[in-house]
Amino acid sequence: MNAQQLVDERGDLWLALAPLWLDREPSERDYAQMVEVVQRFEMTFKELEWMFRLEMAPVMARHQLSIASEWREFNNRKLMQQLVSHNLRLTGWRRKSWALFSGLTTMMVRHRWNELMSRVMVARGET
Repeated sequence: MNAQQLVDERGDLWLALAPLWLDREPSERDYAQMVEVVQRFEMTFKELEWMFRLEMAPVMARHQLSIASEWREFNNRKLMQQLVSHNLRLTGWRRKSWALFSGLTTMMVRHRWNELMSRVMVARGET
């Protein structure tokens, strides 16, 4: 897969979910927008979980841990470049390593992710 395919297939979803990692709790409006975008992608909960853990969390966790990082909003262009770069390298041992350590990279936003998934379940009419 090339960079343009990644942007076309995942870009909107990545950018919609990025506020989970900001230095504030997502607002109702943020969650509503995230649910709307997640619904457009028609991914299963398992696919969403692995996208969260492997495709996004390794990049986004670096922003949380960085003193000089963005806290109120992200530069979408820069963020997309980082996400694409990470995902182009996400094969073989790198994929397995990130899967192994994904609990560490997701722990700071796990409560937000769980809230989002609860809202997606309601939107899909699931219990």
